[in-house]
Amino acid sequence: MPQPRKALIAIEDTPYYHFTSRCVRRTFLCGEDKETGKNYEHRKLWLENRIRLLASIFTIDICAYAVMSNHYHLVVKLSPEQADDWSDRDVVDRWTTLYKGTYLVQQWKQNKKQTKAEQQTTLETINRYRIQLKDPSWFMKCLNEPIARQANKEENITGHFWEARFKSQALLTEQALLSCMAYVDLNPVRANINPTPEDSEHTSIKERIQKTFDLKEAVSQQDQEDALYKFNLPLKPLKVFEGHLTQEEQRGILFSEQDYLQLVDTTGRIIREDKKGHINQNLHPILERLNITSNEWLENTIQFEERYQKHFAKRRRPREKLADTG
Repeated sequence: MPQPRKALIAIEDTPYYHFTSRCVRRTFLCGEDKETGKNYEHRKLWLENRIRLLASIFTIDICAYAVMSNHYHLVVKLSPEQADDWSDRDVVDRWTTLYKGTYLVQQWKQNKKQTKAEQQTTLETINRYRIQLKDPSWFMKCLNEPIARQANKEENITGHFWEARFKSQALLTEQALLSCMAYVDLNPVRANINPTPEDSEHTSIKERIQKTFDLKEAVSQQDQEDALYKFNLPLKPLKVFEGHLTQEEQRGILFSEQDYLQLVDTTGRIIREDKKGHINQNLHPILERLNITSNEWLENTIQFEERYQKHFAKRRRPREKLADTG
């Protein structure tokens, strides 16, 4: 019998988890339908963009991701402590980016006068929102459900899009975390879709290498029946590599990004009998292929967060949201 998510996710054991979701129908759901010739590759971008947007709303950090034709992978760090610094207004702003909110919350947000009973109910609702914004099950619900609606709407059909609820795997050691991240980033290479990690679209490793993410396009591609029109929150970058131990609390991944790229490159060259693809043994090492020196890469990595936030300082103008409840 399947176990409930609360039995599979225990942050006191580890904050790092591997989540997967698989489509219930054929691979053309996110790829090409060989029978009809229709191509649905654009849905991969729907998923990739939504993953990055939701990570900036929830207390969940993305370490690695890969969006494939009939499934996707996420390696996440659960960081519920991030919500400790959020005011009630912060919580409501985040929640109403996804949903319209209850009538009382809407009143509260507009600074309308409330009775003591209404105030109490409003604060209880906001506290519930705060809890849900820490919850990986809510994160996955807000990721999967709109994508399913959007795909069914595009095909003018009804029915299940996802095979089942998402699957969860705890990553209890640093070795487990790094090996899982490398496994996820190498998915397109192992599937013989792309020859190298830097060519692998819709993966975290390509985003780390190119360091590009089009926020305006990401928001515009969300389903019009979804309320993710308004996105004025700071965009959260991928979880950074810290590379060394410090006396301060370790917030990033305890590995250098340069070493991680080399780890992925080396792992991808290993031929596996159960997989179609691998990185050609005759190719130069990844940093040479990218024409980047160690010093350049180190400087780029150190300044990553600062550059990332500057790049997306101009936010999309809020548009009126369609009615929704939550």
